[in-house]
Amino acid sequence: MNFIDELTWRGMIHQSMPGTDEYLKKGMTSAYLGIDPTADSLHIGHLVGVMMLKHFQRSGHKPIALVGGATGMIGDPSMKSQERKLLDVETLRHNQECIKKQLAKFLDFDSDAPNAAILVNNYDWMKDFGFLDFIREIGKCITVNYMMAKDSVKKRLSGESGQGMSFTEFSYQLLQGYDFLYLYQNNDCHLQLGGSDQWGNITTGTELIRRIAGGDDAYALTCPLITKADGGKFGKTESGNVWLDPARTTPYQFYQFWLNVSDADAEKYIKIFTILDKEEIDALIEQQKADPGQRPLQKRLAKEITTMVHSAKDYEMAVEASQILFSNKATDALHKIDEPTLLAVFDGVPCFEVPRQLIKDNVKLADLLVDHAPVFASKGELRKLAQGGGFAINKEKVADPYAPADETMLLNDRYILVQKGKKNYTLLKVTD
Repeated sequence: MNFIDELTWRGMIHQSMPGTDEYLKKGMTSAYLGIDPTADSLHIGHLVGVMMLKHFQRSGHKPIALVGGATGMIGDPSMKSQERKLLDVETLRHNQECIKKQLAKFLDFDSDAPNAAILVNNYDWMKDFGFLDFIREIGKCITVNYMMAKDSVKKRLSGESGQGMSFTEFSYQLLQGYDFLYLYQNNDCHLQLGGSDQWGNITTGTELIRRIAGGDDAYALTCPLITKADGGKFGKTESGNVWLDPARTTPYQFYQFWLNVSDADAEKYIKIFTILDKEEIDALIEQQKADPGQRPLQKRLAKEITTMVHSAKDYEMAVEASQILFSNKATDALHKIDEPTLLAVFDGVPCFEVPRQLIKDNVKLADLLVDHAPVFASKGELRKLAQGGGFAINKEKVADPYAPADETMLLNDRYILVQKGKKNYTLLKVTD
């Protein structure tokens, strides 16, 4: 598989240095992508770069994932209007370990293949590099004029915030440039990958390699920053970032994000965020055009990426959970899904707490839902709704509002889902 050709048809190349394709055709080489461990999870904004590394390995080359323990202590000024909060070493190490586990879903780190991926941390080679040594050996090779010409610097210095840029952040591109030089000299790395906002930092690295190592075989390739068709910011929801960590974004919420993208975005994202081949994607695009209501692009996109980031089991649970709201026969599914998924599906519905002893005492439903939790205004309202078939517990219709509640009704041993009519839900949370 040709790496450049693959990324080109997928729309994943923004810029590349002349000669990159020709160099990669000479044989196996290494490329690296840097990720600053500012959190203990990646979010989907990181996935474009990670997929670039994945395609690089699929093309027979060796990917290097660099977790920026050193650069993460400073913070990249690119695309930032103000300086980041600095993290301590212990936090950065923890974040690195969490990120490696997530990267292992995409890259082969553990096989004995010659192109097995490796994970490196630039803190390991920066921690003993003294300040005076660094500015003598590295700083003297790059002029201030060169550094000031970078977009990331110019935008901050002319920014509306008026905060300017600290020397700490100004030095970031030198540190990132040194990473490329170090990996070039120690890991035979000849290519750096990144987002289009990283072009300035990456080319500082190729310049250092040229000036210090005399190398003219260091290259840069960037991917476009992903946008939404409506101009909104990719990867953001009302509740914030879409994370890969299931504790931050449940597999159900993750699946729903991809399932609900627009047709135009689905056509773009399925090329970027899956490894489906061109023929299969083209066929899905034609199916979408023929019958947009079936949404084959969104469904396949959501399946592929949820399975890759989480698991096939998580994908199946997300599909089942998605059908709960639209099915009158979802009782079994409700009892199978875990608590985070249940709460995600019914996020925003009214919730009332009731003591567990009431359930143990087999309180009548009418008493529970009127006297102890104000789900219904009166028992008359509940009785009338039940007679018309509009009252359900856990998606199962209940004709007798005076039937006893019992522990078999509990979902995840602590919830009862009450339904009034077709779309009106309330959760009862049973407390000890």
